[in-house]
Amino acid sequence: MKKIELKFENEEGKTVTFSLDNPVEPVDAVQVNAAMDAILNENAFFSSGGDLVAKKSARIVERNVSEIEI
Repeated sequence: MKKIELKFENEEGKTVTFSLDNPVEPVDAVQVNAAMDAILNENAFFSSGGDLVAKKSARIVERNVSEIEI
């Protein structure tokens, strides 16, 4: 399963990660950047370390699981 992770910095300087399942592909970096700007501008989320203050990164993460018969 693939996820998109949006990473922000909060007021304490700690990284806050929001993870969303099944991102639209191919990923449009301009749209991801705009969405992250909107999250910051609207102060849409709060973390235990305070408000989100800056974008850090965004990435696609894919996890593959293969069962092993025993």
